[in-house]
Amino acid sequence: MSLNTRIDALKERHASLETRISDEDNRPRPDTEALTRLKLEKLRLKDEMERLRTLTT
Repeated sequence: MSLNTRIDALKERHASLETRISDEDNRPRPDTEALTRLKLEKLRLKDEMERLRTLTT
């Protein structure tokens, strides 16, 4: 898998997590533990994308 392909896959996962976070946050009684897990995963993906981008420059 090329580096750009990996970054694109991470972007898709990041966008998916954003949707899941929004959906959970808009529920009448959001699960705060689930929100925390999703947000941490999203942050981890963002950090990974940034790390990979530095390798391409």
